[in-house]
Amino acid sequence: MNIPTEGCGSVPRPQYLIDAMGALQAGTITADEFEAVQNQALTETIAEMEATGSAIITDGEQSKPSFATYPLAGLSNLAPDGVVIPFEDGHTRQLPCLTAGPFRYGTYTGAYVAKAKTLTQRRLKQAVISPSAMALLYPEAGIESYARETFIEDLIGECVKDIRSAFDAGAEIVQIDFTEGRLACKLDPSKGLLRQFVDLNNMVLGQFSDDERARIGVHTCPGGDHNSTHSADVDYSELLPDLFKMNAGRFYLQMASEADKPRVLDIIQRERQSHQIAFVGVIDPCNTTAETAEQVRDATLEIAEHLKGERFGTTDDCGFSPFGDDIAMARATAFAKIKARVEGTRLAEQAL
Repeated sequence: MNIPTEGCGSVPRPQYLIDAMGALQAGTITADEFEAVQNQALTETIAEMEATGSAIITDGEQSKPSFATYPLAGLSNLAPDGVVIPFEDGHTRQLPCLTAGPFRYGTYTGAYVAKAKTLTQRRLKQAVISPSAMALLYPEAGIESYARETFIEDLIGECVKDIRSAFDAGAEIVQIDFTEGRLACKLDPSKGLLRQFVDLNNMVLGQFSDDERARIGVHTCPGGDHNSTHSADVDYSELLPDLFKMNAGRFYLQMASEADKPRVLDIIQRERQSHQIAFVGVIDPCNTTAETAEQVRDATLEIAEHLKGERFGTTDDCGFSPFGDDIAMARATAFAKIKARVEGTRLAEQAL
């Protein structure tokens, strides 16, 4: 029995890269000097990813300022006073706010894939931000001479272009980060907001063929930043029925940190569509202790008891450092966790 295993995206940046990010913002190093530092971090990260034994790897998002804001690099039509996302430990993250149209990405993920492709022969996976997260950039008060309807049309086009750029550059799998799904249930218990998000994401997914959608996945979790979450108190039963209405072929689901795994696994089995593969979290990126391969094996065997057939795999609950300044998880620990996932999944294969 083959059990695929994939990570979700980011690993902590080395301190020298974080320092260089600050130096670039302060104007004390040039863009060329910063790029050289980025290239060093990327080269080291790819090598460490390969050393975990992973068959499909990411670039660790070393070049992204964050998983959510990479498309906005270099844009001038933004203000800093956008949507605020509060986390359970009291810290917040704030998105920027669009001030004028048209909306265009400043960076597409194909550029990240192309650079990683020069450093490895392994299959590559690329994470992209969801259309629904980018929709939060548009202010509630609107923008003069740039209607929301026009913004949405532009947004869909840019998100499609982003995903296609990753495929064109050589990514085998593209993962849409949809961490706002569970948060939407918290903000609007009627689930109207969640369903708006699902509909918007499906407008983008609808631009791809069946074969392409089989290689596009959706990642969901209750957030993960500085070892804290923003919506873990929302029951999975509120999210999953609508989540699996997204027209993607792969789903990456936080589960290692879930309290009642058997119940949620049964919901997944009941709600997912016949063509959808569920990658279930067996690694908790908010726990700074590395799991063992044996722990991962046992978690995977539990998953197999509930998700019948061969339409499941293993993953991490979330990226290990989705924002560039998040150093709550040691880099070495993140790689130890990834290696444990790979080895533990293989042990489960053998047991089954």
